[in-house]
Amino acid sequence: MITATRYHDFSAGHRVHGHESKCAHLHGHNYRVYFTVEANKLDNIGRVMDFSAIKEHLCEWLERTWDHKMIMWKHDPLTAELQRVDPQGVAVVTFNPTAEAMAEHLVEVVGPSVLKETGVRLVTCTIEETRKCSALYTLNK
Repeated sequence: MITATRYHDFSAGHRVHGHESKCAHLHGHNYRVYFTVEANKLDNIGRVMDFSAIKEHLCEWLERTWDHKMIMWKHDPLTAELQRVDPQGVAVVTFNPTAEAMAEHLVEVVGPSVLKETGVRLVTCTIEETRKCSALYTLNK
């Protein structure tokens, strides 16, 4: 398979409920997300997908949904209070927002949803929380 990869940067806060150290506190990151897509065949120009289409479908989803928000697990005891204080500033998710779980969600849920009519699939997603720390999720084919 031939793949195409584009990255996107966004800023968001989160906390990892139940974490044994600093990540249990509200904090934020300047995230870098790498999206890798593949197709069964190249288009008539010779591409998996135009890089601007990756931006339109995946990067803009990040901008609309997670950028400059507090990404909070729906079962975190702080979520309801944060929503009360800033209803537009909280993105409630169904998972504890670790980089690993965020990458899995992007590949398994977001990718199929936003790419469903494009003929390509999101096969890997890498999320960097910092330049030293990242998580990679790969689609199980």
